[in-house]
Amino acid sequence: MSLPRSYFEYPRRRPGMDHDRFGYTSLFRRQPVQWPDGARVALVVVPLLEWFALDANAGDAPVRVPGAMERPYPDYWNYTMRDYGTRVGIYRIFKVLEELGLPASVAINARLARRHPFLLREITRRRWEVVAHGLDMGHPSWGGMDAEQERAQIQEALTMLRQDSGQPVTGWLSPMQSESHNTPDLLAARGVHYTLDWNNDDLPVRMTTTHGNLYGMPFALDTNDRSSVLDFNLSNDAYTEQLVDGFTTLWREAAHSTGRMVTVAAHSWLSGQANRIPALRRALQIMKNHSGVWPTTYSQALQCFIAQE
Repeated sequence: MSLPRSYFEYPRRRPGMDHDRFGYTSLFRRQPVQWPDGARVALVVVPLLEWFALDANAGDAPVRVPGAMERPYPDYWNYTMRDYGTRVGIYRIFKVLEELGLPASVAINARLARRHPFLLREITRRRWEVVAHGLDMGHPSWGGMDAEQERAQIQEALTMLRQDSGQPVTGWLSPMQSESHNTPDLLAARGVHYTLDWNNDDLPVRMTTTHGNLYGMPFALDTNDRSSVLDFNLSNDAYTEQLVDGFTTLWREAAHSTGRMVTVAAHSWLSGQANRIPALRRALQIMKNHSGVWPTTYSQALQCFIAQE
């Protein structure tokens, strides 16, 4: 299948940034950010609860959704592995966080929360933050998507999660971190304060939208367990080392520059596996026991950051 010529046309190409959401600044030349109690690093753990429908690739998106079904329908081989995360794996992650006394910002698909309300209750009873992760993994946003269709998807996901969780739900992570040019505007118009779709900084970045400010929050892609396990094929020891090395670098930088944020993504169907949960535990234990660390949620970190702007 050949691509249309329009695929290679990029009307926004010009000197400087390729968008008008924010300007360029160097992390190392900004005013210092002070975290509570003099902490150098704000640590945010992000468990991910995702529902991949058996026909997750049947939508209009022009690319295959990462992690979705790969075999001919019905692909129970892949479907049941993802289902393992919501039935077994997530509880191992919950247990690790409880034992270490760490809060969490849990990214969850709205339709998964509606299908399995017990999972959402487990999150809210711990007073952890709910982050909207779209409707499900088969409904991403993408360039060229009809604006009304995207608006409806975002509204439906936010409405469901806000009603079911009782939280304001002001954070957003798009399925496969995919956006259209309209996504930031649509999110800000619906009371979303921050998005995890932009992987461009180690601190919050204030973005301009047609409905006020929206912040891009750090969500480290390189140390994301999906990238580490599925793309880089790291062993458990290598994965732990990767997380700790990244944390150590940011912790050291913060002593001479400004505060930093460390994020640890934990997909329930990957990090929740019996053979992988020890690696996650070891890394979090090392970070938590380090001096100058503030375990927190995205919303709390953003509030602290905005108060200093």
